Amino acid sequence: MYTTEQIRESFLKYFENKQHQRISSSSLIPGEDPTLMFVNAGMVQFKNVFLGLEERAYKRATSSQKCLRISGKHNDFEAVGRTPRHHTFFEMLGNFSFGDYFKKEAIEYAWEFLTKELKLPKEQLWVTIYEKDEESGSLWKSLTDIEPDRIVKLGEKDNFWSMGDIGPCGPCTEIHFDRGEKYSCGEKCGLGKCECDRITEIWNLVFMEFNRDEKGVLQPLPKPSVDTGMGLERIAAVMQSVDSNYDTDIFQPIIKKIEKLTEIEYYNNEEGFPFRVIADHIRSSSFLIADGVLPSNEGRGYILRRILRRAVRYGKSLNLNRPFLYILVDTLIDVMGSAYSELAEKRDFIIKVLKVEEERFLETLNDGIIHTEKILNQMRKEKRLVMTGKEAFLLYDTYGFPVELTEDVVKENNFSLDRVGFIQTMAKQKELTRKSSSRNDFKQNIALANELIKLQETVFTGYDSMKEETQILSIFSLKGEKMEKIVLDDKVILITNRTPFYGESGGQTGDTGKIYLKDLHVGDVIDSKKSTDGRIYHIAKFNSVFDINKKIILKVNKFRREAIMRNHSATHLLHKALNQVLGKHAVQKGSFVDDKYLRFDFSHFENLTKKEIEIIEDLVNQFILEHVDVKFQNLPILEAKKIGATAIFGEKYGDEVRVVTMGDTSLEFCGGTHVSNSSHIGSFKILNESSIGAGLRRIEACTGLETIKKSREADYLIHELSKHLKVPPKELNSKIVNLQKELKELTFEKQKLNMNLAKKAVTKSIEKVEEINGIPVLIEEFSGKSMDELRQISDMYRDKLGSILVVLGSKEKDRVNLLISATKDLVKKNISAGSIIKAIAPIVGGGGGGRPDMAQAGGKIPGKLTQALMEVKNIL
Repeated sequence: MYTTEQIRESFLKYFENKQHQRISSSSLIPGEDPTLMFVNAGMVQFKNVFLGLEERAYKRATSSQKCLRISGKHNDFEAVGRTPRHHTFFEMLGNFSFGDYFKKEAIEYAWEFLTKELKLPKEQLWVTIYEKDEESGSLWKSLTDIEPDRIVKLGEKDNFWSMGDIGPCGPCTEIHFDRGEKYSCGEKCGLGKCECDRITEIWNLVFMEFNRDEKGVLQPLPKPSVDTGMGLERIAAVMQSVDSNYDTDIFQPIIKKIEKLTEIEYYNNEEGFPFRVIADHIRSSSFLIADGVLPSNEGRGYILRRILRRAVRYGKSLNLNRPFLYILVDTLIDVMGSAYSELAEKRDFIIKVLKVEEERFLETLNDGIIHTEKILNQMRKEKRLVMTGKEAFLLYDTYGFPVELTEDVVKENNFSLDRVGFIQTMAKQKELTRKSSSRNDFKQNIALANELIKLQETVFTGYDSMKEETQILSIFSLKGEKMEKIVLDDKVILITNRTPFYGESGGQTGDTGKIYLKDLHVGDVIDSKKSTDGRIYHIAKFNSVFDINKKIILKVNKFRREAIMRNHSATHLLHKALNQVLGKHAVQKGSFVDDKYLRFDFSHFENLTKKEIEIIEDLVNQFILEHVDVKFQNLPILEAKKIGATAIFGEKYGDEVRVVTMGDTSLEFCGGTHVSNSSHIGSFKILNESSIGAGLRRIEACTGLETIKKSREADYLIHELSKHLKVPPKELNSKIVNLQKELKELTFEKQKLNMNLAKKAVTKSIEKVEEINGIPVLIEEFSGKSMDELRQISDMYRDKLGSILVVLGSKEKDRVNLLISATKDLVKKNISAGSIIKAIAPIVGGGGGGRPDMAQAGGKIPGKLTQALMEVKNIL
């Protein structure tokens, strides 16, 4: 019997012997593909090669790729555990040709590997082909000894493959294994007739010929290529003669470990469904964490959280009422660690993340299940079959239930869920909350990171002091690994029992400063952070080694902190000024303050006029000059609301809040640091006002010394302009207007001269016309031509030459302009300028489009202009 590990190695070695380069699996996180949430096929890491955007030293490759299918078009989440062959995480064995071999060799290699290397019986193999791909059918008959009646034609749904909604695609041929009559679903059992498990797809050979764009249009790829994929788990089930992928040697050790934990025997039927879900989900979650994903409420982190919480719920159905997933990690490493060393390398971190997430979810799971049962019982009383979107959102928002988890419970009780209503309810909630941005070194989920490293409470003393003697509690690497001694020149996470450093939160950037051992400077605080539950830690770098048990002195950069305080206090005054000038609807929607400037987002329906900006600026400066004391008090939140304090948009508050008062001008909830008197802000200057979305505006401004700096910059610019234009400052405006008028006239004259030269060049260019595949084409490369000039030149060529495909390109500084036009007779022959421009524009790092008779594109790689123009010949 072949083990899974032997099958993987046999496949890779076979193709190495066929001159394929063995390539390691890429991360599950697509490196340069924004269209994908996760890598879902072996070809993802080669996408740019297929598109002709990247050249590699090899033309053939083979790999065993980690894949995840739980989002987008390819989403197997609901089928996991219910069928013998679907998984969230799986390995894809693949061989690839980048413009080297095509259908003939791909079919030969696949047949030889299956029948000679793995020795699968030929009489149990079937093949499907795309119904319009006659070539593949002929090759199967001529190159292999498969019986012709075992070659089945199917439609686009089954035999036309694409990576996603957009991207490389093409017709495919699939190889299937017939498991025998005992697995038949009846008289109508057969390929394309049923979905039973008798005939199982094991290998898909995709013949990459096209790229599907955002509009669904198929564009020919530069070179026909081959992308094949064979699920390792599926072929292992075939080779090991088992009924299910979950019965193979890669899943059984995990399932047996679950049996031991639960003291319940596993059966390969409906009763075994929870076992299969957990065995699958521990694989996907562990590999995601190893690749840098942490559980969160958005993006990839949310997908991971869904997987983990689904596994925990099914663990509960097996009476696992304590954290258990982390216990399975060592078993997973035993099974897959030799092929994927990252599992063993990051073992401790994976275990920490799993355990913390399980603990957090179990705290709310019981309450959530109880509340779900209440909703289901109410539905039974009302004889209602559909759970509303609002009910599902309540479970999600209050109890942390992913909607997919709720959907599982609902289905198990023979009800359905209003998924559209859930999405609509969530959309309304999102309108009320601000998207937070993070610029920290812990790039994902700070709250979880803090729980992982078990922070002790840090007392913040920075409201009253910028210097503090303190004790080090812990030091961690940025990966969350505890450090027992000082490491020089590496960024670390430093936790102390007391700190004067303000941790980034509420839109205010974190403090920076220095670390001292008595009078010796031993390190620097590069940044300070605060978790969502209010715990402060520092991002630090040490320059001296010392005993971490000794007390240190933390000293905030006073000059920087005071600049931040000025900007933060100014946002409160700006908020009040906006209310007075624009109206009460102009409420805060977000903010950011550091030592250089402040940014304030607010709701408003139109651009601010120059006059409004001046009034707002004057009003804030007037508030500053009123010289009012800034007062702070901690109050119960209800009392704070009663006195009229304004809550800042998007912030979460506890039972007690800090209220900042600036005379009669401003009264707001705020935990940030502020000046003690409004006059300490100095002065206020608006730098920019802009739109950031429908009904949202943004003001950027500065205070204090920065306003003087900006004023000096403006004075210097005026002085330099006056000097170069040889006029006094008061005459600058009229001088510039006159120069613009002169420039416009000269530009017009230049264009006239260029067109006269171009007309003369047209006659000479007739000799450059080529005929390619029956199409007359003229390709010309210029320097310094604008798109308008290229369009005029194209018109002259078409007028002069009659039937012609004109392909023009021009380098203009660091830009590229491309223009293609086709005469009407060529358009009737299915020549499309728009299709050609879309194919060549990516070569110069750009994009474009247009009509069949005229299309244009821009780019930013002038050095590849010649290559792009020559590619038109290949396309024709």
